[in-house]
Amino acid sequence: MRAPRRRRRGRGGGEGGGEGKWVVGFSQMGHDNPWRMAQTASLREEAAKRGYELVVTDAQDQTAKQVSDVEDLIARRVNVILLAPREFEGLAPALLAAREADIPVILVDREAEGTPGEDFVTFLGSNFVEQGRRAAEWLVKETGGQAGIVELTGTPGSSVAADRSRGFMEVISKHPGMKVLASQTGEFSRAQGQRVMQNVAQSLGKQITAVYAHNDEMALGAIQALKASNLQPGRDVKIVSIDGERAALEAIQRGELGATVESNPRFGPIAFETIEQIRRGEQVPPKKLITDRFFDRSNAAQFVAEAY
Repeated sequence: MRAPRRRRRGRGGGEGGGEGKWVVGFSQMGHDNPWRMAQTASLREEAAKRGYELVVTDAQDQTAKQVSDVEDLIARRVNVILLAPREFEGLAPALLAAREADIPVILVDREAEGTPGEDFVTFLGSNFVEQGRRAAEWLVKETGGQAGIVELTGTPGSSVAADRSRGFMEVISKHPGMKVLASQTGEFSRAQGQRVMQNVAQSLGKQITAVYAHNDEMALGAIQALKASNLQPGRDVKIVSIDGERAALEAIQRGELGATVESNPRFGPIAFETIEQIRRGEQVPPKKLITDRFFDRSNAAQFVAEAY
């Protein structure tokens, strides 16, 4: 699919860089966890390396503010916008405003409602459904297909939370002994994950033998909550999560976290490769997927030093 054709401004969506340095706007949904900070750092590093100016906004985990942030980037006449959507729905006004301003939008790490090639150029990210499947497959194997599971889900309404849950359920539905006892949002937050896990543990106690967290931060919070409830993470309760942050790999080494499916936050190279495809007028596919690794006790020590 070819990038949307610019109708008024020639080489770029806006006039921020003129014929010289391009200005790239990045609408980040928040900077409240290590994954988001690593993602922004990767984009900053790659922008500097390739000679781009990067303007970063922080929606502070609010969809309405993210729409406003995109409108601000449009007003600054950036050449292209990288958008990490907080929610799948709710960003249509921002995408429409960018389209009317002839500024191409690239979705990064989360999808948004719309049509590639019309409402946005492409989506860059992981296969979130497959991440959920991989987590479930590990858990089935580790528990012998018998577990009382607590699922800690991510941001309600986000594509990543929906997909990670769907992939997980797809696998465990084939194993009657794998029962989801509770599924509650921890908002991708360590503190909220800990609070939710504390409440669930008080209610269900030793019925809980497994936890599936949509990200490492919630898993790390759950580990603390389980300890406070006299349930030993890694022994009484098997835990699997997604992201691959350094603290999670360290928890694997301690035997508290069982495994984590990588969700690579280093979007800098693929994002700016895509921007340069747009500059050259080349065809851009509607979706570009990043390859993710899998970390457990067999390889956590090998990769912990390079983790974010």
